[in-house]
Amino acid sequence: MNNDKIVFAAPWQVELKQEQLETGNLQPGFALVRKRFTLISPGTELACLSGGESWFNMPGTPGYAAVSEVMEIGPNDEGIKAGDFVFHYGQHSRYEMVPASGVFLKIPPELDMRMAPFCRMVTVAMTAIRVSAIELGDRVAITGMGLIGNMAAQLAALQGARVIGIDLSEHRLSLAKECGVEHTLQAGMGDLANAIKKLSGGAGVSTFIEATGVPQVAVNSLPCIAPFGELIFLGSPRGEFQTNVTDVFNYSHLIGRGCITFKGAHEWRYPLTPDAFVKHSLVRNTKIAFELIASGKLRIEPLMSHTLKPETAALAYDGLRHRKDEFNGVLFDWS
Repeated sequence: MNNDKIVFAAPWQVELKQEQLETGNLQPGFALVRKRFTLISPGTELACLSGGESWFNMPGTPGYAAVSEVMEIGPNDEGIKAGDFVFHYGQHSRYEMVPASGVFLKIPPELDMRMAPFCRMVTVAMTAIRVSAIELGDRVAITGMGLIGNMAAQLAALQGARVIGIDLSEHRLSLAKECGVEHTLQAGMGDLANAIKKLSGGAGVSTFIEATGVPQVAVNSLPCIAPFGELIFLGSPRGEFQTNVTDVFNYSHLIGRGCITFKGAHEWRYPLTPDAFVKHSLVRNTKIAFELIASGKLRIEPLMSHTLKPETAALAYDGLRHRKDEFNGVLFDWS
C-alpha cells in the first residue's frame, strides 16, 4: 500500500515522501496500524534534524509517540483487535508495522485521543521524579519549561513538592502558571541563585531538575541547590561546554560545597514491561500517565499549540526551531 512518511532527508531538510509498505505477510507479534495522531518531541527530533545525533541516520523517519487504529493484528495477551485505538511508540507515518507488545496499549475511553500521544512526554518526565528523593513539602526547581520540563514540574507538584519553574521565555512561564506551577522565574534576569534562595527560605532547593539539555545550565544551577541536595539530568546533555570540572566535582565531593548528588534520568533506565523484581516499567508509567491526563490531574490542553497535516511538516519543525513561543506541543493529524 502507499504510505506517506515524514523524512529528514538532510540536516534541516524535511520532506513528506510516499513509499510502498508491504502488508501481505504480518509476522506473529506484530500489528499493522494506521496513524491518527503523532506528536513531535521537540528536543530529540530537532537534535536529529540538525544531524547531530549519531544514532539517527539520514534519510530517516523520526517520531516515537503515536495514537493509531489497529488495522490487522494476531492473537495477543491484551485482547486488542482490529478497530481498536492504541498508544504506541510510532513514527511519523500514515501506516506502520509495529510490535504488538510492550507499550502497545489500548486507549481508555475516557482519554481524549489528541492528548494520548503526550503520554510519551509524561513518561520521559516521570523518570526524573522516579529517581529523585522528592518528599512532601520539598522545594524543587525545574529549568526549561518546554513539554518535558513543564510535565516534570506538574509531576513534582503531584509528588507534594513546592515547585519553581525556570525559563528564558515569558510565554512558557505563563503556560507553566496556567498548568499550576506555583512559582516561576525568568532566567537571565538577575541572580537566579539568590532568587531561588529567597523562595526557599534561604537554603536553596533540595532537588534541581535540569530539562534543557544545555550543559552550562546544569553547571550554573549548582549554587541554587541546598546542602545534600540533588541535581537531576532529565534533558539529554548536548553541545560542547568548557569549564573547570574540578570545581564542578567539588560541589558533589566537599561538604563545604554541598555534597550534591548527580543523577541521570534517562527514560530507558526502566524495563519496557513489568518485572517481578523491578517496581517501575515503561508500561506501568504509561498507564499511570493515562490516568493522570484523563483525570485532569496533569494539564495538557495549554501545551497543545498546533494540530497540523503532515504536508506542513517543514513548517512545524521550522516553528519549533525558530518560534519557540508560538510552537510547543505540535501534533500531526493523519486522518
